Amino acid sequence: MAEKDKDVTEKVVSEAEELPKTIVRRVVKEKLSQLSTDSEISVLRDSLQAFSESARIFIHYLSATANDVCKESNRQIINAEDVFKALEEIEFPEFIDLSEILLKFRQKNAEKKSASSKAKDTNKKAKRKETPAKSEGQKKRREVENDGDEDNAD
Repeated sequence: MAEKDKDVTEKVVSEAEELPKTIVRRVVKEKLSQLSTDSEISVLRDSLQAFSESARIFIHYLSATANDVCKESNRQIINAEDVFKALEEIEFPEFIDLSEILLKFRQKNAEKKSASSKAKDTNKKAKRKETPAKSEGQKKRREVENDGDEDNAD
């Protein structure tokens, strides 16, 4: 009975760690279409599973190495530089070019955040301007209602 529970737990854990099949399929097909412009290459389900499993194992290995780099620096939070150092350690220096892409990504996000905060500030200012007008309208409405009540009291 315990063995059966262990098998179920292992399947659930592996399914939880599994990469989304649609994303793996999209990435593989995009890369293959870039490499082969002659015709569309079909990929078998087993091949996609192999790509997915390989990527999962690579991510685990890279994560563990980045964690070691982080611990060597006496920190508990892994940052991008730890991942780049880990890529060097596991002998994937061609991925170090990703640091430039990361820098561009950070700049884009900073621009989006500043634009978003400016838009929020503008919206807050607009709401502040509307609020007094609404309160004045409510005051007038109350005055009219109160006048009507006084007329009915006579």
